[in-house]
Amino acid sequence: MTLRLPFHRLLSLGAVLAALMALVIAPGLARAEHNKLTIVTAAGPHDFDVDVMRSQADLEKGLMFRKSIPADYGMLFDFQREQTIMMWMKNTYIPLDMLFMDKTGKVVGIIANAQPMSEKILTIPVPTDAVLEVRGGTAARIGLKVGDTVRDPIFSP
Repeated sequence: MTLRLPFHRLLSLGAVLAALMALVIAPGLARAEHNKLTIVTAAGPHDFDVDVMRSQADLEKGLMFRKSIPADYGMLFDFQREQTIMMWMKNTYIPLDMLFMDKTGKVVGIIANAQPMSEKILTIPVPTDAVLEVRGGTAARIGLKVGDTVRDPIFSP
């Protein structure tokens, strides 16, 4: 048996389904913004596709449960104010490099090849506005040093 509904009823049904889906999504679970980001090192610019995390739920989950990420992918955590940032690798299956930046995008700290699945707290002793997580070994591969710059719209010039 085939159910046939008039077109205007299908539109109404679609609106109802969209509203129900919106109710199912927990508050604070905003979809991540996806954009391009550039890391500028002495060797030149390096482009990455990034997901920008801002909601509390997204900031807490990060790259947990992922089995791999592309070499040119990163997750940018926008904490929206300078503070002491504490990260960990709980439920994270791949080694990551964590790049800590101030509000201008200047790299103020690097934690290289963070150990997967570790609950050890990872931090640097400098106030941080954002953290970029990339595949472990990326910082060494592109020659990243403290003082290099990350260019993204979240940073003020």
